[in-house]
Amino acid sequence: MKNLGFSWFFCLMIWVTLNCLVGCQKPGAVHVGAVFTFDSVIGRVAKAAMKAAISDINATPTILNGTRLNLIEADANCNAFLGSIEAYQVIEKEVVAFIGPQSSSIAHMISEIANGLQVPLVSYAATDPSLSAKQFPFFVRTVQSDSYQMNAMASLVDFYGWKEVIAIYVDNDYGRNGISALNDELNRRMANAVYKLPLPVRFTQHDIVAVLNQSRLLGPRVYIVHVDPDPGLRIFATAEKLQMMSSNYVWFATDWLSATIDSFASMNRTALSVLQGVVGLRQHIPESNQMKDFISRWRKMQQQGLVKSELNTYGLCAYDTVWTVAHSIDKFINDGNNFTFSLSVKLNDSKTTQMHLEKLKVFDGGAILLDNILNTSFSGLTGPVRFNSDRNIITSGYDVINIDKMAVHIVGFWSNTFGFSVSPPETLQGTKNRHSEIEQKLGKVAWPGGKTKAPRGWVIADDEHPLRIGVPYRASFVDFVTKLNGSHKIAGYCIDVFTEALKFVPYNVPYKFELFGDGQSNPNYGQLVQRVADDVFDAAVGDIAIVKNRTKVVDFSQPYITTGLVIVAPIHNTKSSAWVFLKPFTADMWCMTAGGFFIIAFVIWILEHRVNDAFRGPPRRQLVTMFMFSFSTLFKTNRKETLAH
Repeated sequence: MKNLGFSWFFCLMIWVTLNCLVGCQKPGAVHVGAVFTFDSVIGRVAKAAMKAAISDINATPTILNGTRLNLIEADANCNAFLGSIEAYQVIEKEVVAFIGPQSSSIAHMISEIANGLQVPLVSYAATDPSLSAKQFPFFVRTVQSDSYQMNAMASLVDFYGWKEVIAIYVDNDYGRNGISALNDELNRRMANAVYKLPLPVRFTQHDIVAVLNQSRLLGPRVYIVHVDPDPGLRIFATAEKLQMMSSNYVWFATDWLSATIDSFASMNRTALSVLQGVVGLRQHIPESNQMKDFISRWRKMQQQGLVKSELNTYGLCAYDTVWTVAHSIDKFINDGNNFTFSLSVKLNDSKTTQMHLEKLKVFDGGAILLDNILNTSFSGLTGPVRFNSDRNIITSGYDVINIDKMAVHIVGFWSNTFGFSVSPPETLQGTKNRHSEIEQKLGKVAWPGGKTKAPRGWVIADDEHPLRIGVPYRASFVDFVTKLNGSHKIAGYCIDVFTEALKFVPYNVPYKFELFGDGQSNPNYGQLVQRVADDVFDAAVGDIAIVKNRTKVVDFSQPYITTGLVIVAPIHNTKSSAWVFLKPFTADMWCMTAGGFFIIAFVIWILEHRVNDAFRGPPRRQLVTMFMFSFSTLFKTNRKETLAH
């Protein structure tokens, strides 16, 4: 019995040991899915970069030692529907993570699949701000959200003092939500307006012309272009044909432009001629020996014909994304976890349909692998790889680039900590936070037209919407303003002042005069001013008095007619005469003045000649003294001594 008990105990130990060995055995291979558009600006670079990363990972003994990482690729063809179908086909192969896609619209669809099957989705190019961690808990980004980029773009607009911009964007999740984030950032900076002009997802030359012509009717001349990477640079090529790349215009572009032109081969750099003066953003990649080595390796791959495109920042992000997933899988295995999949009850109930959803399995360790991804920390090609609470990578910021004479120049850097500077953000780490308006700096920018002085950024709206100028149609004092008989021309002193003032404005101001009144009686000027306040007229020109109640509703120019204290007298005879001094008074008035003169003289003589020797003597002397005294009282105080009181 003792031997029998010992045998049972020995068999039990062997069974437990074998189960532990099976449970702890590393898998021979782990599958990772990658859904993206192969034939695209970002896809061509990402495909080669991810293959290079897979090769490096499988050749490195310090990570996934004994386990091979397989990348299962699927082409989304820039279509959310096809991308979803490809994602279902890839996930049937029991992938433990998704990489991609670069399209935000496709990312929305695949994120729903990732949530349902608990498979982490790590994107290196989907920048739509609405792809939030709360709505899509299994979605992680190794690139910054557009909310961060639009913060930089709004800061750039605010740096030059512009308050109104025109946003041209592609009408999908990526475009709409990106411009919405831009609008929020500009509102925080007290900007006045963002004029939104959408383009269809697959826009044509006709669509571009229509949008650009529509924008010319607006006042702002500051454009922000937020579309998908476009190797043809069609928007700027069309703008140049429409003479919209002149010195009056300002053109900004988000990082789609830098991704596009960085992918150009050196022989295609002549295409940059249409970008003269354009300012854009590029994800900032700190310089490192690791990145320099990879760039050298990329050039060798080009010489061997393995890649045809130049390397851009999204390619570097794709490379680091594969390494991020590899590090998280390595930790998952080292922690003793197994890659197991189970059927979903809800999906199993759908087996009667033709979609065969019952074949899809839920990744049991998805939540653990996701947590490993979020806690990943290593040094990649793009710099330190770490994630914030929103599940976006923590980046250094953006380069501010300027295209001048078919060359791309870095004129500065932007980071959320330091704002604009001429030094890379990593060199400012450890210094005092200098995010203040006084210390913001950028290098010299060459704007469209070749000028280095920042354009004004706005013009008066086109001639199709001229200013409506209200003019009083008077019946009297027509010299100020009136309508000439037999014509529609408005003339007068006030009109002359207005037209002369316009000559000092350095740009064209379209306008048209609109009469207010019937010309039979003088119009009510208070009502004219109220019409301006009610936006019936854009302005008013005429002999309009500046009074308190009117200044409360409209703004007045400086007065150009000042009267002061004056005497107005009618003039019937313009001939000069020696007796012109008599004109102010009538004959009756002069007679009354003379009568008063004689009465005063007589009264003074009666009172003074009895007691005052100065009023005595011969009659002639008394008459002279009497009248001289009376006459002198008209002009000055009498100096003759008077005795009677």
